[in-house]
Amino acid sequence: MTPPAAGRPDPHALRDYALLADGERGALVGPRGDIVWMCAPAWDDDAVFAALIGGDGWYGVTPEGPFVWGGYYEQGSLIRRSCWITTGGVVECREALVHPGDPHRAVVLRRILAVDGETRLRVTLNLAARFGRSRLRDVRRDGQGRWTGRAGDLRVRFSGAPDARHDDGLHTTVTLEAGQHHDLVLEVSDAPLPAPETSEVLWRATEASWAGCVPDLTGTLSGCDARHAYAVMAGLASPAGGTVAAATASLPERAEQGRNYDYRYVWIRDQSFVGQAVAATGGQRLLDDSVRFVAARLLEHGPGLAPAYTTTGRAVPDRRTLDLPGYPGGFDVVGNHVNRQFQIDVFGEALLLLAAGARHDRLDADGRRAALTAADAIAARRRDPDAGIWELHDDHWAHSRLVCAAGLRAIAAVAPRADGGRAAGWEALADTIVSDASATCLHPTGRWQRSPTDGGVDAALLLPALRGALTADAPRTVATLRAVRADLGRDHYVYRFRHDQRPLEDAEGAFLLCGFALAMAEHSRHDDVEAVRWFERNRAACGPPGLYAEEFDVAQRPAARQPSAGLRPRADARGGRPARVVIPVGGRG
Repeated sequence: MTPPAAGRPDPHALRDYALLADGERGALVGPRGDIVWMCAPAWDDDAVFAALIGGDGWYGVTPEGPFVWGGYYEQGSLIRRSCWITTGGVVECREALVHPGDPHRAVVLRRILAVDGETRLRVTLNLAARFGRSRLRDVRRDGQGRWTGRAGDLRVRFSGAPDARHDDGLHTTVTLEAGQHHDLVLEVSDAPLPAPETSEVLWRATEASWAGCVPDLTGTLSGCDARHAYAVMAGLASPAGGTVAAATASLPERAEQGRNYDYRYVWIRDQSFVGQAVAATGGQRLLDDSVRFVAARLLEHGPGLAPAYTTTGRAVPDRRTLDLPGYPGGFDVVGNHVNRQFQIDVFGEALLLLAAGARHDRLDADGRRAALTAADAIAARRRDPDAGIWELHDDHWAHSRLVCAAGLRAIAAVAPRADGGRAAGWEALADTIVSDASATCLHPTGRWQRSPTDGGVDAALLLPALRGALTADAPRTVATLRAVRADLGRDHYVYRFRHDQRPLEDAEGAFLLCGFALAMAEHSRHDDVEAVRWFERNRAACGPPGLYAEEFDVAQRPAARQPSAGLRPRADARGGRPARVVIPVGGRG
C-alpha cells in the first residue's frame, strides 16, 4: 500500500462543506479551501480526491496565517465564492466545475481575488486516482507553464501554477495585491485532453450555462431559497436524466455504528420527489428529465424495477471496502446493497411523478406506457413483502401500500376520457389497497401503524395523505399526525421511528425530511402557524453553505439536553444532498 502523502487536510463537520457539481460529477469544498472529495470522470467512478474518507487526494487553496472563513453561492448557480478575512485583508476564491459537464472531462475552475489588502495563499494539488492509490506520475511542465501528468488511467492538466514545486504533488504560493486576481484550471479526463482553453472562456461558458439553467421561481415562498434548491438539484442531475442522491460515499449515518452508505446513485423514489417538486414551480427541465429517466427504467424492468440505478441506468454495484481509514466515525464502503432489494412504493411514487408530467402536458407515449407498466406492477405485486422506504427487513409496510394507492389515484385523475374504464379500475384498486391496509395496519388507537407485525409509529406514514391516498381530514390521517407529533417530535424536529426503548436521540439524529413532511401535514389541515414553526425549525438545520445532511443531531444543540452516559457523537449523513431547501434524500441501504 502506498504510504499516505503528508499534509492531508483535517476533516470538518459534513454540514460545513460546500458542493460544486456539473451534472456529471460533484466535489466537496471545505471552509479552508480544500477540495477533499471528487469522483471522475463520473459520479460512481473512483475518487481522485479522497481525503474526506482518509485517502490521498485533495486540492487546496488556503490563505497563509490566521483567518475567519465564510462564503456564498452566486444566485441561481453552483458557482461558489469562498471568503476569508485574514489579518491583512479580505480574499475570495471563486470556484466551480465547468457547466454543463463533459462526460469524459472534469474541469475545476478557481479564481483567487484579493478584495482588500495584500494576500498570500498556499496552493496544493495532490491528485490520486482510484481512491488515493494511484498518485500523479509522468508529471511534466510545457512551454506555457502548464503541468500534465497521469493518475491511474486518467489524464491530468493543471494551469496557473508555472512555478509550482513537484514532490508528493504540486505546490506553489500565490501573492496578490488588492484588486488583482489569479486563475487556476484543473482538468481530469479519461480521454485525450483537447486543446487548452483560457480561463475566461471557461468562466463565461459556465456563467451562461447556469443563467439558462435555473428558472426565476419568483412565485415561490422564498425565491432565493427556491433557486438555490433548483441549482443543487440541477447540479446533481446527469444528462441522462437521473439525479444522484448525493456526491458522496462512505459517510456515517451515525458515528461508529456501521451504517455507512454510498449515495452516488439514482433512487427511483427520490427521482420522483424531484420531478414532483419542480412540477409545482414550473421547472420543466428537471420534470422532463425525471419523467424520462423513471419511464425508461419502468419500460426496461417492469415489475422487477430496482429501487436505485446508476445515472446511466445500470445496476448499482455490490458493496465493497477500500482499505482506507474512513471519515471519523465511519468506514470505507462503496456500492450499495439496495441493489438486492424490492421496494413496492417506488411504483406509487413513479405514478405520482408521471401524473405530474401529464398535468403539465409533458408525458409522451413512453411515459404513458410506463404508467401502465407501473399500475400493472402494483396490481401484480401488492401482496409481496418489500424493504420499505427505510430499506429494512422485508415486511408488508403500510407506507409502501398506501403510497401505491396514492399513485393509482393520481394517474387515474389524469387519464384521458378514452381510458375511463381503466381509470375506474385504478381507483377501485386504490380503494382495495387502502381497505386491506386498514384491515392489517390500523392501530387500535385509530392511527396507521408501520406494518401488520409492527405497531409502532412511523413518520413516513405522514406521506400517503400528502400524496392523496386519503384526505387530510380523514380520522386515520389526523390520528397519525398526532401520534407522530407526540411520539417522534422533539423541539420541532422529527425522528423517523423508534428503534428500541432508548431515547430517540440515542439511536439516530432527527430526519429532516420528516420534519418538512410534518410541516406539510399541518399546512394541509390549515394550521399554518404550526406548519411555519415546523418548517422554519427544520430549515434552520442547514449548514453554512445552505446545504443539508439528511439527519440533524438535536441532542447536541445548545441546551437541548445533558448528554446521557455513553452517548456517542453523531455525524451528519451527507455532506451535501442537498440548500436552505430540502434536497432529494436517498435510500437507506
